[in-house]
Amino acid sequence: MEAAEEMERALKKRQVPLLFFVLLGIAQAGSTLKRYSVEEEAENGFFVANLLKDLGLEVHELAARGPRVISKGKKLNLEFNRQTGDLLLREKLDREERCGPAEPCVVPFQVLLGNPLQIFQAELQIRDINDHSPVFLDKEIILKISEMTASGTTFLIEPAQDLDVGSNGLQTYTISPNFYFHLKLQDSPDGTILPQLVLDRMLDREEQSEIRLILTAIDGGSPPRSGTALVLIKVLDINDNAPTFSKFRYEVQVPENSPVGSHVATVSARDLDIGDYGKIAYAFSQASEDIRKTFRMNATSGEILLATTLDFESIQTYTVYVQATDGGGLSGSSVVFVQVIDLNDNPPELTMSTLTNHIPENSPETIIAVFSVADPDSGDNGKMVCSIPEDLPFILKPSVENFYTLMTNTALDRETRSQYNITIMITDLGTPRLTTQHTITVQVSDVNDNAPAFTQTSYTLFVQENNSPALHIGTISATDSDSGSNAHITYSLLPTHDLQLALHSLISINTENGQLFALRALDYETLETFEFRVGATDQGSPALSSQALVQVLVLDANDNDPFVLYPLQNASAPCTELLPRAAEPGYLVTKVVAVDRDSGQNAWLSFQLLKATEPGLFSVWAHNGEVRTSRLLSERDAPKHRLLLLVKDNGDPPRSASVTLHVLLVDGFSQPYLPLPEVASNFAHDEDVLTLYLVIALASVSSIFLLSVLLFVGLRLCRRARAASLGGCSVPEGHFPGHLVDVSGTGTLSQSYQYEVCLTGDSGTTDFKFMKPVIPNFLLQSSERENDTNARYRNSFEFS
Repeated sequence: MEAAEEMERALKKRQVPLLFFVLLGIAQAGSTLKRYSVEEEAENGFFVANLLKDLGLEVHELAARGPRVISKGKKLNLEFNRQTGDLLLREKLDREERCGPAEPCVVPFQVLLGNPLQIFQAELQIRDINDHSPVFLDKEIILKISEMTASGTTFLIEPAQDLDVGSNGLQTYTISPNFYFHLKLQDSPDGTILPQLVLDRMLDREEQSEIRLILTAIDGGSPPRSGTALVLIKVLDINDNAPTFSKFRYEVQVPENSPVGSHVATVSARDLDIGDYGKIAYAFSQASEDIRKTFRMNATSGEILLATTLDFESIQTYTVYVQATDGGGLSGSSVVFVQVIDLNDNPPELTMSTLTNHIPENSPETIIAVFSVADPDSGDNGKMVCSIPEDLPFILKPSVENFYTLMTNTALDRETRSQYNITIMITDLGTPRLTTQHTITVQVSDVNDNAPAFTQTSYTLFVQENNSPALHIGTISATDSDSGSNAHITYSLLPTHDLQLALHSLISINTENGQLFALRALDYETLETFEFRVGATDQGSPALSSQALVQVLVLDANDNDPFVLYPLQNASAPCTELLPRAAEPGYLVTKVVAVDRDSGQNAWLSFQLLKATEPGLFSVWAHNGEVRTSRLLSERDAPKHRLLLLVKDNGDPPRSASVTLHVLLVDGFSQPYLPLPEVASNFAHDEDVLTLYLVIALASVSSIFLLSVLLFVGLRLCRRARAASLGGCSVPEGHFPGHLVDVSGTGTLSQSYQYEVCLTGDSGTTDFKFMKPVIPNFLLQSSERENDTNARYRNSFEFS
């Protein structure tokens, strides 16, 4: 009994779903099954067959096709040698454990080939060997026979059980020699040989109350195996009526999973005898181990109850033989046919054959998983519907024998979504419907399909001039929506098309973070602005890049002093401006012209009179540098004036330059004019004499104070007389600019002046020509009057 229970449990454990590896684009296997055979109990490593010819392959093709042996249900542990194509056993096979009494014992399996996919359907027939002896479940069989039983009466005997089948199964019975019985063999409808004892002559209880016979069961193996049982015959007193069942055949239906103790059926028999001969006892007849484990019978009432739960997926029908025996030993028999009704008690099962959790983006129709579904229920309970959510970019494609392929429907974009949770739902069509869910997590791996993107299309950086070398002037930044090395960005300077711009001597870039540095000090006056392009390149394969424009604006610093264009300060002789004593207040003496190389407010110039020989006589317009008279000239004013002017910009801090002007007062323009070197020499000589006299006067103040005063007064008078009789103008040597430019930026130059002075030194005679200034219209009338006066002066200007 225990051995039979273990065998049944082993059979149930081996009923598992089929595992398959299937890929998209495969060729289905043909419908013809190839059958191979092997004897049970063959040792591990036993050679079954060489499949090269049946698969249509050569030996060198096996490794590339990756063959695998797959079976479902009663799994076979087979090994496919990829080097030779041999199919080998990897376990001992027990035919009785796998197939029970079924014959032939055929277990299907498949050979899965890849690249491309091909499924080779095959069967393995397990041939029976005579490895089991016939066994009587009851070692002692008791028969109660009345002494009045007539000759020729037949008595049924419990048959022996032999797990082998075919010729190795139970073939015959023998009985030990005796005087009362002989053995009769009868074939049952299911092919079982039923042993029967036939009474040859009437029994005499007084002569022999018990008869012991040895019943031997013999199978057809070579050599044959046998089993024995003791048949104990008890001779009873007369009982001339045997029990009779109300039905010869009972048919009942029992739902699977009914609880233990549930009612199955009740059989009923009657006996016309009275007393002990009329009392009936019910029992199973010719019951196998499965019957005895599954059902139990009430010997008094004839009620058959469940001893264990029924499983439709294991056994669908039971045939139960029932025997009713009265107190006199007479018996009657009946059969109960139990049909197990299937319930939807098994949810669908999913078996994953191939699974890929990481797929690259931008790869449409990529296989993610291959799986099979199964439901051991029958009818609608075993029909299944497989689905996935519709809002995902995946599809399910059915294949052979409840196999499905899960694949991408469109190209995936990791930057949009990097992970998908796909729930596969399998629902059967039973009542109630049972559902199985299986969730697959798919990671979308990155492909370098996004170029780096700068945060700005162009960058404008401001740098103060005279910066320190290696100054950080700004940072450019780019992002890459890819991941990993595909998103690692390096920055670089791109070649410039401006051949005059030595970019690599001006700017450097940090390749990792995009920081820009000025390599040397920049000068606004040399380079106000420049631009270049930078590149951002990822480390994908192939690498992608993008560009951005960077414009660098150099900010001006007040680092340049004003420069005086007129009067020139580097001339060999100073320029002396002529001023007629008859000049009206506001008369334009000259105009100081200066520029500043800086820009903006750093180049806004202002003019200031710092020092003058005669304070209050001259004034300077702060914005245009015009030097004008502030009042009328008098006889007491010195004939020669020295003016010190300051030209200052508007920077912070401001920078400045000074300019010295010499103004010579003349009585009109009719006084003789001496050559410039002599005048300069006289002026220098007078200054030296005056200084000498002043020193002498200060040193001798106590003794010759009066003399010094008189000499000083005399010298002053002489100088005035000489200055009145001599006139001169020093002409600056060297190149004088052709144009005077107002650089104040405010348009403060109200007038433009140009004089042409010609000096000739022939025979000590000088011709002087004076041309009128170019002035705006609003000064036209005063200019005309001045021109008339100048004309009269020009006519009389000749010196000998």
